[in-house]
This record gives sequence, C-alpha cells and structure tokens, in this order.
Amino acid sequence: MAEALLTAQGVTVRFGGLLAVDGVDLGVRAGELIGVIGPNGAGKTTFFHTLSGVLAPTAGRLIIRGDDLTGRPAHAFAAHGVARTFQTPRVFRDMTAAANVRFGLEFAGHKRRNGHRVLDDAASILHFLGLEDVGATPAGALTPTRQRLLEIGMALGARPQVLLLDEVAAGLTEAEAEATAGLIRRVRDELGLAVIWIEHAVRVLMQCVERVVVLHQGRKIADGPAQDVARDPSVVEAYLGQEADPK
Repeated sequence: MAEALLTAQGVTVRFGGLLAVDGVDLGVRAGELIGVIGPNGAGKTTFFHTLSGVLAPTAGRLIIRGDDLTGRPAHAFAAHGVARTFQTPRVFRDMTAAANVRFGLEFAGHKRRNGHRVLDDAASILHFLGLEDVGATPAGALTPTRQRLLEIGMALGARPQVLLLDEVAAGLTEAEAEATAGLIRRVRDELGLAVIWIEHAVRVLMQCVERVVVLHQGRKIADGPAQDVARDPSVVEAYLGQEADPK
C-alpha cells in the first residue's frame, strides 16, 4: 500500500480547559477524496487548522510526505504540498481574479511542479474553474460563490498534493452545491490531488466522496466508506439521522 501523504497521529488541541480535538488519527493517501463531517462544535475546523499548520496541536504528531512538521508554521506545510481554503473566502478584493491566482502561483507554485498543464498558469486555472470570463474583474466585485471558486484557484496555484477545503458549499443553493461537488471530484480525478473536504451540506458531500470521517465532541467516531458510515449507529445517534442516507 502506498505511503500516506499526510498523517495525523493522536492530534489533540486544548484551549484552556476545553478539549477541542481529542486524539484524532488520520492517514491520507494520494488521490483520496475524504469528507469530514460532524455537528457544530465537533472540532472539524480546529483539526483542519492543525493539518495546515495554522494551529500547533497540544499533543500528537503531523507528518507530511515523511517529514514531521509538528509545531512548524503554515508556510512549512505549504512548502510540503498542503493548500487550503477557509470558511470565509480569503481573496485580495482589490486585485483582479487573475492576479489572485498568480499570487498563488508565485507564492509556491513556481517552486514545485505538479505535472498537470491545468496548473501551468492563471488563465488555465481560471478556465478549469469556469472563471475565464472574470479574469480582469476585481475579486471584491465577484459574487460570494465565485469568490469561493477563486480561493480554490489560489490554492491550486500553489500546486499542492493535498487540498483542504473548509465548507466551500456553505451558503450555496442546492444546485450550486452540487456543481461545487462536481468540481471537487474533477480536482481529484483530473488533477490527481488528495482532497479533504469539511462540509455541513451532508447529503451533497456523502454523494461525492468515497471515504467519510466523522468527528463528535472532538473525537473521531467513524472513518470509512460513505455507505457504511451513513448507517453506523454511533454516527446516526451523534448527528446524522436520516440525512446521512446518500440515496
């Protein structure tokens, strides 16, 4: 079996007396498409912060492509091929869409080859995302939906091997969420990236990903194929109920 690109071993995060993430293990291999779900306060985004170096864990280890990066800053994770988006899109509002993507390319992309022509330049990345018509438009003038896509474009510009997506379907209509899920599948299928996707739109996520991790009160309570997780009694009790059924 191939070596994991990203491994979290016993990751724990405490904020004073609050245990936000409780000994979570996760191994991510090349080309995996993983969904992370759980109720509000389950620790999903905090766990994501540790996977991208935004937050150092209180305990545990984070190994990226064989190197222990525990406690290292976010730019070290980026240099090892980890890119992410945030719940609220972080774009440069006064810069054009194309300039935003070029920033991603210049930040890390030219130092690392991905091997896929889609990631060669800003124009091809915008085309892949369906944003080719707004390359000259200031990011602040784009709709929130397109700003989310643009932030994905900035992350792709860094030519990552692992892409972390934090609630990219939040606030979207059902049709927009399904289109976003289709784009995420294309990122994995056509660009060959491993993708880890946090989402509250459970039904859309469960229909898209092959593997689902469930966090509850900071602990991992399930990790497996979407069909199996949807019917796991502990998951149903903790959060999902009938909403988990991907049919």
